[in-house]
Amino acid sequence: MTQAILTCALTGVLTDPRQHPVPVTPAEMAAEARDAFNAGASVMHVHLRQQQAGLGHLPSWDPDLAEAVVGAIRAACPGVIINLTTGTIGRDITGPLACLQRVRPEIAACNAGTLNYLKLRDNGQWAWPPMVFDNPVAKVQQFLDAMRATGTRPEFECFDVGIVRSVGLYGKAGLYEGLPELNFVMGVSSGMPCDAALLALLPGYAPPGAPWQSTLIGRAEVWPVHQKTAELGGHLRTGLEDTFYLPDGSRAAGNGALIQALAACAQRAGRSVASPAEARALLGLAAEAA
Repeated sequence: MTQAILTCALTGVLTDPRQHPVPVTPAEMAAEARDAFNAGASVMHVHLRQQQAGLGHLPSWDPDLAEAVVGAIRAACPGVIINLTTGTIGRDITGPLACLQRVRPEIAACNAGTLNYLKLRDNGQWAWPPMVFDNPVAKVQQFLDAMRATGTRPEFECFDVGIVRSVGLYGKAGLYEGLPELNFVMGVSSGMPCDAALLALLPGYAPPGAPWQSTLIGRAEVWPVHQKTAELGGHLRTGLEDTFYLPDGSRAAGNGALIQALAACAQRAGRSVASPAEARALLGLAAEAA
């Protein structure tokens, strides 16, 4: 069985740093990345946050900030692979495109289909106003064209089974060339549940031979599915974007402890954890410049 690539999702989109231990500044991002890197993560999934006091829970598309954050992470983690978020609602994607062009990450998220993005509280009230995470084909094509221009490998984010199947259609339609990389996102209330039985079916709906990983959102229920991912040959991702909880139910103090637990899943499945150089080879990325 192949080596397992570990990805750390450092901070996420809207998590409030006043309530949770998520990094915001370039120095905080670099420190958290270093802890995850030391625990075995070769890939850092990067979201950018506004830097003004009291606004650290809000996203930013400032290319100067992107350069500062990515530069700090690369300096702290020699050979690390950067995976940049691109998720936006609406047609205007000038912000993520500017960040792609500035930092030229090795990988970037390409949200591969549209989803009603919903969450309901226990009292029956919406956690946020119901919204559509809109990713029509024309928008996907714009991102893929931009990634081709920056030498960035797309990671197709799949929130539902139909979106997994759509990735194969995009290839047949000529939107991309070669084997795609897929990310099965499980645990969003209105998307695929975090379920090991469903996970076992998903690779069969992806293009044959495509590398894949799972992103699992939740609490204790995510860890058995991480273990199933490792056993099925998928790559592994966790971090403070996806969960705050370790397998024993305790809260994680940071990303390093979560990646340490993820590495243990790979090891129990008889797989070794890929180094950054090995991860580059597995994903078909260019070797790091000397």
